[in-house]
Amino acid sequence: MISFTVTAVVFGVVFLAELPDKTALAGLVLGTRYRASYVFAGVAAAFALHVALAVAAGSVLTLLPQQIVHALTGVLFLGGAAVLLFKKDEDEEEVRRPENQSFWKVAGAGFMLILVAEFGDLTQIMTANLAARYDDPLSVGLGAVLALWAVAGLGIVGGKALMKKVPLKLITQIAALLMLALGVWSLWEAIAG
Repeated sequence: MISFTVTAVVFGVVFLAELPDKTALAGLVLGTRYRASYVFAGVAAAFALHVALAVAAGSVLTLLPQQIVHALTGVLFLGGAAVLLFKKDEDEEEVRRPENQSFWKVAGAGFMLILVAEFGDLTQIMTANLAARYDDPLSVGLGAVLALWAVAGLGIVGGKALMKKVPLKLITQIAALLMLALGVWSLWEAIAG
C-alpha cells in the first residue's frame, strides 16, 4: 500500500533538490534541440533506473537498528544540505548531438546523459536516505521518480521561463533548509529513541 504522506514528502524534497541540478539544465538543452517526447522518454527511463537502485540501497539500510539508521540518515541529510548551500553554480554542460532525430537516437542520448550525470548524485543519495528513513520503498520510489520526472519535464518544456521567475539560488536554499530540517529531525530521533 502506498502512503500518500511519504510520497508527498519525498516528492517535495527530491523536486526542490533536483531543480537547481545540472540535469535540469541538460534536459533544457536537449529539449531545445530535439522532440520533447523523445528526450523525456530517455530521461524518464534513466531516472526510473536510478530511483530503483537508490531505493534498493536504502532498503538494505533498514536492516540496521533504527537508532543507527536515524543517525546515519541525519548525518547524510546534513551533508546534503551543506552541499546545496556551499556548491558553486553549475555551468550548462555541452550535450553531444545525435546524428539524426530518430526516437532511439534522441531517447538514447537523453538516457545516457542522465544515467552518467546522475549516478551517485545528491538526489540519488537522498532517495536512498529517504527509503531507509521511511522503510516504505514503494512510496519513496514513487515520490522520487515523480519528482525527477516533473523536474525533467519542466526542464525540457519550460526551464528557461521558470528560472527567469524563480531565482535558482532561492530554490537551492529552500531545498537545503528542507534537508537540514530532515537531518536535525533524524538525529533527534536517534538520540531520543
